Amino acid sequence: MKQLVEEIWADRTLLAQPESLVSIRSVIAQLDRGELRVAEPSSTEEGAWVVNEWVKKAILLYFVSQSMKPEEVGIFSFHDKIPLKTDYSQRQVRVVPPAVARYGSYQAPGVILMPSYVNIGAYVDERTMVDTWATVGSCAQIGKDVHLSGGVGIGGVLEPPQAAPVIVEDGAFIGSRCIVVEGAHIGKRAVLGAGVTITGSSKIIDVTGNEPVEYTGFVPANSVVIPGSFAKRFPAGEFYVPCAMIIGQRKPSTDLKTSLNEALRENNVSV
Repeated sequence: MKQLVEEIWADRTLLAQPESLVSIRSVIAQLDRGELRVAEPSSTEEGAWVVNEWVKKAILLYFVSQSMKPEEVGIFSFHDKIPLKTDYSQRQVRVVPPAVARYGSYQAPGVILMPSYVNIGAYVDERTMVDTWATVGSCAQIGKDVHLSGGVGIGGVLEPPQAAPVIVEDGAFIGSRCIVVEGAHIGKRAVLGAGVTITGSSKIIDVTGNEPVEYTGFVPANSVVIPGSFAKRFPAGEFYVPCAMIIGQRKPSTDLKTSLNEALRENNVSV
């Protein structure tokens, strides 16, 4: 199937052939069931992830091959190329109106979708909470027992196909109104305080030791992170620009279901 997708990607005239459309739709169906993923943990390198570029290409080809259609859901009316998911009861997923997940995204058993949005290609693993007005962008990979608090923005990425999606690993707690975009990677059980922004180029500074330690676009496992700033010299003078600061570590005694306030209180910070 990978070879077929690559051939169609290289020659779009093949989309006129019925068997090509069957192949593309088969990939999307497997994404929808969680049998395929846009990105997955590496089997050879601890902590690394592998991006399946050909799966992203299949999603893009699916967009090209689909026609706009009206869709009615109760009192709501939509007009789009991608249908909405409907088999939540079979998948053991709780969905609170008016949460929306597009076909081609995956939600594992035990996931709770408060009024929120999950885009195509996204993978949301077991027992994760997507809270009110949170968004999970295309191809984002969200682990088990994650809490995406109210208004969290998890960015999506489809192009270029080789671009890494946002990854939020198991047990992470993402505080209210956080933004995680541009392929940023949040490690296991990390805690992001309210309003933290992590991009692919964000400076993340660990200030827990005698000397600062900097990361770019990556939050290590168990880190407790809050918004910060650092001085930067410009032609017009010195100004402060945003960063994220690691101010402590989540303790083993902190339960997976603990509140954000508890995790911050352990590190003598309130946000």
